[in-house]
Amino acid sequence: MRVVIMTGVSRGLGPALARVLLDRGLAVLGVGRSSAAGLEGEHYRFAPCDLADVAGIDAAVAPAFGALAGLAPTWACLVNNAATIEPFGVTARHDGAAIARSLAVNLAAPVALAALFLRAFPDTSVERRIVNVSSGTARSAVAGSGLYCEAKAGLEMLTRVLAAEVQDPAFRAVSLRPGVIDTDMQTRAREQSEDTLPAVAMFRKFHADRRLVAPDVAAAKIVDKVILGKRRHGATYAWPDLEKPLGES
Repeated sequence: MRVVIMTGVSRGLGPALARVLLDRGLAVLGVGRSSAAGLEGEHYRFAPCDLADVAGIDAAVAPAFGALAGLAPTWACLVNNAATIEPFGVTARHDGAAIARSLAVNLAAPVALAALFLRAFPDTSVERRIVNVSSGTARSAVAGSGLYCEAKAGLEMLTRVLAAEVQDPAFRAVSLRPGVIDTDMQTRAREQSEDTLPAVAMFRKFHADRRLVAPDVAAAKIVDKVILGKRRHGATYAWPDLEKPLGES
């Protein structure tokens, strides 16, 4: 049996990935505040969890992780997909509460889930991997979306740290930059004023130029090439070329 734990299954890329995985015959555990309609069946489970409450993550989902481990899977994967692009605004406008919530969902929660995953699946005979869904903003600063950029850069560092710490040949951690997906996050960005999001023209141009990729189109390739594919430990892969790690010629 192969099992996948997936955060962010309420809308966007997450449910699309989950549906492809279920169609491929894998068992999926969704984690988050809600689950998309249509994600159901004997191979789908859902563990409610507010990822902004990092201190409560272990208590909320450890039983579900343990139940999966109890099925004695031969292959297990954590996909840290959940993210929030809000709050928008330049750095000087953010208060402590907004900063804490954004970084909790986008960075601290993935670290906590990675730690729990490693504890729940310690058996080195089980092939394990962690896929951290990042963004091109991990490399390129976007004015008015700084908290998101900063968290995604940290998420890619999490991948590299895991590669440095876990040398087990049955374990792989990779980062994925999925490109510009046609999701609610893109819609919300286009709706902002230039005062709030100085880079709003970039998001509007993505839409005007028809560069946005449908979640189901992206999901099929991501599942086959990154989640199920043989990828290099600690590397980052970016849409549309998911065969070659970034930084390789």
